[in-house]
Amino acid sequence: MSKVISHSLFTDFDIDLFKSGKHFRLYEKLGAHLITVDGVDGVYFAVWAPTAHSVSVVGDFNFWTQGEHQLAVRWDSSGIWEGFIPNVKKGTTYKYKIQSNNGGIITEKADPFAFYCEKPPHTASVVWDLDYKWKDKNWMETRQNHNGLDKPYSVYEVHLGSWKRHAEENRFLTYLEFAEDLVNYVKETGFTHVEFMPIMEYPYNPSWGYQLVGYFAPTSRFGNPQEFMHLVDKLHEAGIGVILDWVPSHFPDDAHGLGFFDGSNLFEHPDRRKGYHPDWKSLVFNYGRNEVRSFLISNALFWLHHYHADALRVDAVASMLYLDYSRNDGEWEPNIYGGRENLDTISFLKEFNEAVYLNYEGVQTIAEESTSFPMVSRPTSVGGLGFGMKWMMGWMHDTLEYFQKDTVYRKYHQNDLTFSMTYTFSENFMLPLSHDEVVYGKKSIAGRMPGDEWQKFANLRLLYGYMFMHPGTKLLFMGSEFGQSREWNFEGSLDWHLLQYPYHEGVKKLITDLNKLYKTQPALHEKQFSPEGFEWINYSDHQNAVMSFIRKGNNPKNDVIVVCNFTQVVRPNYRIGLPKKGKLTEIFNSDASNYGGSGVSNAKKTVIEAMPYDGRDYSAELLLPPLSVTVFKIS
Repeated sequence: MSKVISHSLFTDFDIDLFKSGKHFRLYEKLGAHLITVDGVDGVYFAVWAPTAHSVSVVGDFNFWTQGEHQLAVRWDSSGIWEGFIPNVKKGTTYKYKIQSNNGGIITEKADPFAFYCEKPPHTASVVWDLDYKWKDKNWMETRQNHNGLDKPYSVYEVHLGSWKRHAEENRFLTYLEFAEDLVNYVKETGFTHVEFMPIMEYPYNPSWGYQLVGYFAPTSRFGNPQEFMHLVDKLHEAGIGVILDWVPSHFPDDAHGLGFFDGSNLFEHPDRRKGYHPDWKSLVFNYGRNEVRSFLISNALFWLHHYHADALRVDAVASMLYLDYSRNDGEWEPNIYGGRENLDTISFLKEFNEAVYLNYEGVQTIAEESTSFPMVSRPTSVGGLGFGMKWMMGWMHDTLEYFQKDTVYRKYHQNDLTFSMTYTFSENFMLPLSHDEVVYGKKSIAGRMPGDEWQKFANLRLLYGYMFMHPGTKLLFMGSEFGQSREWNFEGSLDWHLLQYPYHEGVKKLITDLNKLYKTQPALHEKQFSPEGFEWINYSDHQNAVMSFIRKGNNPKNDVIVVCNFTQVVRPNYRIGLPKKGKLTEIFNSDASNYGGSGVSNAKKTVIEAMPYDGRDYSAELLLPPLSVTVFKIS
């Protein structure tokens, strides 16, 4: 049997970068790489295991025998073990058998840098390549026109395992099948981006992908790496951006994973107060260790580079930022200044964002950050964390709380809606109605709406209309776009049969038209993160539960007037103040009959009169449909 041949892909400069935490292309060096040495094909293996006494590659090529193929440790104190094994081929399964200097502990680990993994519940890594002929050159060269902060950004959040299943065979769809079904559906409904809940390899289905083991491998549940590339390629061909959920916050302690990798706390922080997450019973990365920072930032850039991702949505940022997150007194230690902020995390996140934006044009990073931590989406040059956008969790909580109330009580709670405008421009906010809002007894979004069936769907259409008119980018979890009735079940398909019913089909039509309106009306996206893009007309009509405002773009001719009626009472002759003379034309109405509404509308153009109202010189009388958002333009 072939033995290990001494060989290295590392230069001295690589090692210096790695030790200093500045090597952001580690995936080109560490891991398993199909190469040719002296005319012989095989695989170069390299793994970081500084506490190891010995490291063997075990796999189906040597009958999983420890000691048959031992790697050699480098002489430069990097802790990297490496070597070339001839005649190992693509598709070979393998792990690293590591005997530690720490009490002789032996671990058997999957490759942290593997490009492909066995299909769970099997846990071995698979030798693979990343060869693929991309066809999205036009998208990649112009994607800043799709991903800019002044562009429409409407996100469809997808969990691939439960979006749709193959009913006859009772199985997951494949990446290739998603490349047809999902792409066509997203294109039809008009979303600008798809966000995939984590597709990196994970062992446990109920984690939804948020407990990762294979950070560099798309999950084999749905196919191989090239097939996932094909899915991204087809989305780009359809003009749809791709956002990947990225989880640098924690990882599971599965025996084959990153935890206690070489018999030491290699990737996780050795202090349990910083290295263990009590909520998820998982391990937390050591953000102060240079080599770990290189691992994580390399991973982020890997998905942007090799899989052409357009954005990374960073999960659970709040849990990373605070030393006392989900910890009681005595379970955490203040930082050197006596504060609760994790200074290593702050430094890491800034460096991660700087690396992303420096290396890739036209991409975004998006923080799921649920606290009031300042300047999350502000540049690092002015003291911010450097993200492009941040989830607006306060808006989500307040809005859903308001909409769950019976309409008779809403006049007492209008501040739940108007409060968001006091801080909406403090960050570049994305409005999320995500998977977290449709699980654990919270009901579906549609299921939270009060009233009889007609009112439930009218409220749902009103909620979505209000969301799309509110400043900020948008995110909607799959199934919500057609009014899924029950909570999300990650073990089954969405309830696609509901689309045979008019109310559900009507919600889907509404979302399609809202996406079109968002894309075609510049006032709804050009200044979505600027206070110049929003102006109240009247937010104080609590008694009628009505509020009105103006959305503004770069050209005043494109301004739109938005009026929201949060009760089921039709309001004829409702007067609002307006900025100038002209005529109002209704361009959107969530109560339209083709959405399942009552069809009350302002069918004719409404003349604006020189009559002062709402502190303005001009005004007009409108007919407000029940539980509706109506949108107008002035001509």
